[in-house]
Amino acid sequence: MATARYKRIVLKLSGEALSGDQGYGLEPNIIQSIAKQVKEVADLGVEIAIVVGGGNIWRGKVGSEMGMDRANADYMGMLATVMNSLALQDSLENCGIETRVQTSIEMRQVAEPYIRRKAIRHLEKKRVVIFAAGTGNPYFSTDTTAALRAAEVDAEVILMAKNNVDGVYNADPKFDTSAEKYDQLTYMKMLNDELGVMDSTASSLCMDNDIPLLVFSVTENGNIKRAVLGEEIGTMIRGK
Repeated sequence: MATARYKRIVLKLSGEALSGDQGYGLEPNIIQSIAKQVKEVADLGVEIAIVVGGGNIWRGKVGSEMGMDRANADYMGMLATVMNSLALQDSLENCGIETRVQTSIEMRQVAEPYIRRKAIRHLEKKRVVIFAAGTGNPYFSTDTTAALRAAEVDAEVILMAKNNVDGVYNADPKFDTSAEKYDQLTYMKMLNDELGVMDSTASSLCMDNDIPLLVFSVTENGNIKRAVLGEEIGTMIRGK
């Protein structure tokens, strides 16, 4: 059996990654595909935590631009991440993977409240833990949640699974055919060049806590396993 490079990971999934080509809502085939890829990694004995975005349902920033109170708009976005997390939990458990959802906003009827020690214990028991509802605070993205939770549970890497993008480029490859992909990158260059991989708060958290970030495409089957095995895919971001 192949040997995983990492013992404990945080997998960051954007909301759009769950919606497929339709760009909105949930695409069952996509969620099932991701669940199967997560199972491949779990079968290697890797401890897996997942942070899911909510952009396929609602974006707080959009609500704010519409004139909504920013805090209320962000809380709506947190609830969207809970919906995505429950859908992903269902697919994972259908694959035979024991899964727990922990939310930063208490809603005990549907999920556990986030408790760091409990999350670590679940991971040690090889349960997949899905962190939902962001940090529980407005003005913070789910990228920041991924960085914060990775630091809290002592994850070795954040795997940022993108939809239809296979890494970090110096320009948007959808609009610029001459855009060049980076294989390696530093957080400082990413921030200075405003490459838009993740917000500055999340980037600073990763940089300060020396947490590497691998950006890759989730749409290609088996890529999560390839990332965990240490194969050269996507873009690796580390250090200063």
